[in-house]
Amino acid sequence: MLSRGRQLLRRVSPRLSGHLLLVTNTATCGALLATGDTLQRAWQHRHRPDTESQLARTGRVLAVGCSMGPLMHFWYLWLDGAFPGTGLKALRAVLKKVLIDQVVASPALGAWYFLGMGTLEGQTLEESCQELKEKFWEFYKADWCIWPGAQLLNFLFVPPKFRVIYINFITLGWDTYLSYLKHRPTAPPPEDHQL
Repeated sequence: MLSRGRQLLRRVSPRLSGHLLLVTNTATCGALLATGDTLQRAWQHRHRPDTESQLARTGRVLAVGCSMGPLMHFWYLWLDGAFPGTGLKALRAVLKKVLIDQVVASPALGAWYFLGMGTLEGQTLEESCQELKEKFWEFYKADWCIWPGAQLLNFLFVPPKFRVIYINFITLGWDTYLSYLKHRPTAPPPEDHQL
């Protein structure tokens, strides 16, 4: 099974360069973010059958995901150029990449997601910023639980041209969580009890 996967990568690898790699990264980012949203809606529908399908929402998620693809593509190109080296021999460079990715890219992409989705949903910039402010720390703490380990494996073992694709597949579960966080019903404010 593993050798078949390697053979497939060898056949596909020469075709994934330049503009084709950018298109692949963009398409997989959008498609998997939309798939995560679809999974979240299916879970929500199973637990609350009265909810209706929202294909427009999934379309908005697809658009935001596609807009993130080029950012991630060029981000990984920059990281690899700024901190060359992969594998255990370059562990110091790999750890720098992981740390910089967590401190710079994670919050930036989280903000991009919430602000982009808010804009496409018709929120004002102020409303989108307020939602980001309310949900950011929950998002960022969860991010630290998932992504450092995933990125460590990414930078240690995944060839640079497959980094965004690898991350996109790891992201499927993460995207389902993001969709939940973005669209979960907000709790009503506590009532003021007057005596």
